Amino acid sequence: MLKNPQTSLKLYYSISEVAAQFGVAESLLRYWEKEFPTLKPKTTNRKVRQYTAEDIKEIQLIYNLVKVRGMKLSAARDTISKNRQGATQSSELIQRLQTIRQELLDLKKELDDL
Repeated sequence: MLKNPQTSLKLYYSISEVAAQFGVAESLLRYWEKEFPTLKPKTTNRKVRQYTAEDIKEIQLIYNLVKVRGMKLSAARDTISKNRQGATQSSELIQRLQTIRQELLDLKKELDDL
């Protein structure tokens, strides 16, 4: 599950950190950069990718469309280009529901331990 990027004070995240947050391979993130023109992380002189919080939000949107909702890449691209606001709201809603679900599971575990 994605950790909240707003709680960290870091300005940039490495590709390995972002891949670990989403539980995907680094190569998948590089592939998505080619497939989604809106995903453009900053690169250093040595071609090291540096992801900002905005880049992570874009990855979260793509992740929710492709991995959670099961869309093909072309359909996800079309959704982002035609209805970005709706896709973003849907992505945020899914993230909130996943957080609530995890909190409920944690609460259930605590109650079972009593």
